[in-house]
Order: sequence, then C-alpha cells, then structure tokens
Amino acid sequence: MIKITVPTPDITIIQREQEMAADVAPIKPVYGFIDFHEIPRDKGGIILFYNRRDELLFAGKARKIRQRVKKHFEDNVSPIKDHRNEVNKISVIIVEDPMEREIYETYIINTEQAKYNVDKVFFE
Repeated sequence: MIKITVPTPDITIIQREQEMAADVAPIKPVYGFIDFHEIPRDKGGIILFYNRRDELLFAGKARKIRQRVKKHFEDNVSPIKDHRNEVNKISVIIVEDPMEREIYETYIINTEQAKYNVDKVFFE
C-alpha cells in the first residue's frame, strides 16, 4: 500500500478588507482577495480553494502558482467560473516536481472529495 502525506500549505490567503492608513496605497480586491502578492510568482505547486465552511471546492496544480490562481478568477474556462463567489480561502502548497504535483493533486481531489473537480475523480 502506498502512503501519501499531503504537505501542510505554505501560504493561505483569505478574503479580507484592506486596513487603510494614510501612507498605504489601496489594493483593488479580486473577489474579496487582496493578498495575491503573498503567493510566489515563479514556483510550482498545488492550489486549494475553500468555502466559508472550510469545504474543499477545487484543487488544481500549476507550474506558476500566482498566475494560475489569478486565471481562475479571470477566465471563462475555469472549472470554478460559476462558483467564484463561494471561494473564501485559498491555500497553496509549493511542489516544484511535476510528478509530485500530479500525485498530490489527484490524491487531494479524491480524499477531500473536491466539490467542483471533474477530472481525476475516483469517488462517487
């Protein structure tokens, strides 16, 4: 039997309001998120989208995480395009190896039963 241990997320951002101060430039929120800058620009990994009840909505992988997270909120082909308003928390696990990303993504989708993943689903 294969034993897979999913790493703890490296970064987690939640929807929040920006606390304004006199010397702070306003950040335009994207679906309530203002902390995209915390997600690494040139790292690969796993992206986990959660709702307010901490239920996994969608799990995905990317070679460049920040770009992919933003694309989920911008383009019309994202699997979560009709559910963007449900997303309250985004967690990122840095995984540089493409094979490991593939394994972790498939494992997470099926053990956590991600609500909006349609590919790589082995549960019913």
